[in-house]
Amino acid sequence: MKTRIPAAATILGWAAVAWAAAPAPLTSLRAIHAVGNAEASHMLPVDFEATVTYFRPYERTMFVQDGNVAIYVQATTGAKLVPGDRILIRGTTQPSFRPFVLSDNIVFLHHGEVPEPVPSTFDELIRAERDCLLVKVRARIRTADLVSTSNVPSTSLQMNTDGGEVDAVVDSNDPAALKDLLDAEVEITGAASGRFDGKMQQTGILLHVTSLTDVKVLSQPGAGPWSIPVTPMDQVLTTYHVNDLTQRVRVSGTITYYQPGAALVLQSGSRSLWVMTQSQAPHRIGNRADVIGFPAVRDGFLTLTGGEIDERPEYAPVAPQLEEWQLLTSSRHIFDLVSVDASVVAAVREATQDEYVLASDRQLFSAIYRHPVSINGAPAVPAAMKQIPLGSRVRVTGICIAASSNPFDGQVPFDILMRSFDDISVIARPGLLNVRTLSYAVSLLLLVVLAVSAWGWTMKAKVRRQTAALQARIESEAALERRMATLEQGRSRILEDINGTRPLAEIIEQVNELARFRLHGAPCWCEIAGGARLGIRPPETTGLRTEQMEIPSRSGQVLGKVYAGFDSGNPVDPDEKATLSVAAKLVALAIETRRLFSDLRHRSEFDLLTDIHNRFSLEKYLNALIEESRETAGVFGLIYVDLDQFKQVNDVYGHRVGDLYLQEVAERMKRQLRSADMLARLGGDEFAALMPLVGSRADAEEIAHRLERSFDEPFSIEGYILHGSASVGIALYPEDGTSKDSLLSAADANMYVTKHMRAQGYPQLVAGQKFGPGPEDRRWPSGNDKT
Repeated sequence: MKTRIPAAATILGWAAVAWAAAPAPLTSLRAIHAVGNAEASHMLPVDFEATVTYFRPYERTMFVQDGNVAIYVQATTGAKLVPGDRILIRGTTQPSFRPFVLSDNIVFLHHGEVPEPVPSTFDELIRAERDCLLVKVRARIRTADLVSTSNVPSTSLQMNTDGGEVDAVVDSNDPAALKDLLDAEVEITGAASGRFDGKMQQTGILLHVTSLTDVKVLSQPGAGPWSIPVTPMDQVLTTYHVNDLTQRVRVSGTITYYQPGAALVLQSGSRSLWVMTQSQAPHRIGNRADVIGFPAVRDGFLTLTGGEIDERPEYAPVAPQLEEWQLLTSSRHIFDLVSVDASVVAAVREATQDEYVLASDRQLFSAIYRHPVSINGAPAVPAAMKQIPLGSRVRVTGICIAASSNPFDGQVPFDILMRSFDDISVIARPGLLNVRTLSYAVSLLLLVVLAVSAWGWTMKAKVRRQTAALQARIESEAALERRMATLEQGRSRILEDINGTRPLAEIIEQVNELARFRLHGAPCWCEIAGGARLGIRPPETTGLRTEQMEIPSRSGQVLGKVYAGFDSGNPVDPDEKATLSVAAKLVALAIETRRLFSDLRHRSEFDLLTDIHNRFSLEKYLNALIEESRETAGVFGLIYVDLDQFKQVNDVYGHRVGDLYLQEVAERMKRQLRSADMLARLGGDEFAALMPLVGSRADAEEIAHRLERSFDEPFSIEGYILHGSASVGIALYPEDGTSKDSLLSAADANMYVTKHMRAQGYPQLVAGQKFGPGPEDRRWPSGNDKT
């Protein structure tokens, strides 16, 4: 506990000392303005009031003024302040071209009057006598363009004043208002500041203008700039006119770079200057020199033109500063003699310079040695380029030249301008893993990759060819299989249709199509003997090679021919004959099968001896007629006919005469029937006639009498005269029966009644049928009746 008390006392003592040592804040703008950069770098506290003359919040750019004293403030506030606002600013001082204030807190007090702008000349502005003040300048506008500042559109003006050029940035993005500003005489009001390079050296004048209302047009040209005549491109310099009253200046420093007839660099402490000179006199780098010339700004860089050099024999070389590349990209070492360490990536000799491409932390830049120029007509031969292994770690010394002088652009590209090859030295040789060895390894690897790729490509091409051939073979075999399957399906379908009920003509057309498919579209057709021509036969066959094949039958008879037409230029294919042969056999099979079917059907429905319908056909037709009459309430008749004493004809004259007798009887009875009637032989000597078109029994009896009378004329058969007769019976639907069996039974019964009555000598048939000639008038011929 006792040891802690002295420690606490010590801490409190140091805190009291620190508190007592803290400077009091600067409370007036005049007091701040009196501070130099050396003091401002200590970040002195400030707490003062002032009036806003310009504020751009997105860039935190603010200018404030109090009386005839003004300062730049880097504002950290979200308040929407406008010119004339009175504010309280707390913050710290910061060094720059002149000290400025970095605010910690800004408090709005009230809105007041904007300070009266101070009329200013170019000379006052370029000497920074009006720095940060609200000024009023008369000028003629040379350019007026919309530009982007921090991704916010604004207006950029370039103006000519009596003394030099002045730039202005106006917080306006109205393009229509810019058309009338070109070549106009204006009075512009804004906060005065300068353009600066990376060393915060002033390189120009810049006015910050709140709006276009602060640009007052005093006069405009009579004609707009777009009405001037067109000037040829090679004559544009004829209107060039400059009245340059720039005074010559004299500077002093140490020569750090010299290129005869082109440029020289002087450095004094942290300040460096690029001097453009035509002098080719020899000058030693490291000597002190005075230079006179005219100040100018080239691409934003402060330079001296028309330089004349007075070298003193005082050798005071400048020691180069070893810097990191990050600092060199900030433009703070423009034209300074510096050194930087890096690794060599590439080395290239060009026509006018040698260049080493270097890398530091993956940041690329170049070390450049410019070849000497010829002096007094003597050609200048550059020294051999210093050979440095790629990947070596080097230290390069030279003049830092940047791509941009604007310190607010962040990192900018830079290069190092060497005085001689002594300015680059190797500090570490490349290891095994350097650019050269890696390039060799990569080259070797590329060769291996190329070799493997070539081998792989060859194998791939070979495999591709084999795969293509195999695929083509598989596709060909698959196509052949599909083709054969299609042919087999077509053949099977044709065979099914042959055994079915499809018309013969359609089957033959199918065969033609099948042959045409197998012959790859060649026209195919059939000519049936004694029949039609079926298939696709070209109208003109003169230019075709025609192949044909006869259609044979089992009996040897030619049923027709099958034809196919081919292009006369195509060679004969053995498959042509085979295809036509198959087609001919299919057509022959179709024709003979259909004929056989027709014959079998005829045999099943017709009597083979008399060629009239048989019992099966009669019964089928009778059943159909019963169904039709049942639906339509119709009437039809059935006549049953039995030949008298037919057995004696077979016994006496033989079965051949009996068969001929039956054929003649059938022929006579068919002639007595109508076209709609049907005559059938039921078997032996029994016949039946079916009459679908009868209206009454009388109609049926009339037909029955005609059938009886057909026997009146004798029959002449192979020299024999035969006298025959027949007994008939009639049945009507539905009067005598409503089914097949009942109708046949009724007709048969009536026939036997008639036959019995005729045998007893009765002249009438049952049911009113009249009997024909009596049995005494009908006789079978005996043997002596033969003629």
